[in-house]
Amino acid sequence: MPTASPRLLALGAVLGLACAGPARAHPHVWITAKAEVDYESGRVSGIRHSWSFDPSYSAFVTQGLDADKDGKLSPQELQGLAAENTANLAEFAYFTKLKVAGRDQAFAEPREPSMRMEGDRLTLSFLLPLKAPAVQGKGVAALEVYDPTYFVSFGLADGADAVTLARAPAGCAVNLTRPKSTEPKSTEPRTADAGAAEAGKPMSEAFFEALTAASDYGVQFANRAIVACP
Repeated sequence: MPTASPRLLALGAVLGLACAGPARAHPHVWITAKAEVDYESGRVSGIRHSWSFDPSYSAFVTQGLDADKDGKLSPQELQGLAAENTANLAEFAYFTKLKVAGRDQAFAEPREPSMRMEGDRLTLSFLLPLKAPAVQGKGVAALEVYDPTYFVSFGLADGADAVTLARAPAGCAVNLTRPKSTEPKSTEPRTADAGAAEAGKPMSEAFFEALTAASDYGVQFANRAIVACP
């Protein structure tokens, strides 16, 4: 049976993925995301994520987890997977960037990890607290959710409630920006490098496998939310 590429297995350790077939062109996992920006005493205190995975990934990662063999996956049966995956996301900075009043924010360890099956889609939820609540004042809070390597494609859920506020000061409002396109250039095998990417030429799978969490390729597919308060 073909094995996954090293890059595939590296991110698989984070998301619980162990591919049983040959690597496909990027992206490999699709997530429909929702987020809640939490406030505490008028300060930004954390992000509550809800990520719904594509049916193929959901089916693969939940194999063998139906402990009581009742044909259903309960939150209890999924709890171990939720806790492990959430903790391991630290290596990739939780695919989350947050600036408050122009300053980058650092995150503490995630809390309240949980998973649930809804139809054929697995949803992971967790609270990502800031190490210290941040004063926003009349500045903005800018949230970005994306994978720098574009192994994972994040897309905000439809509707204005894709990003909401909890306990925010009166008058705060959210403005959402979705990427114009979520389709990378063709990744058919051929020579490619960062210069080719900038020129809009097709990228090879080898190009993507060389990307790291410090790369900026995936920023063009970032989902952004700007929170402005009076």
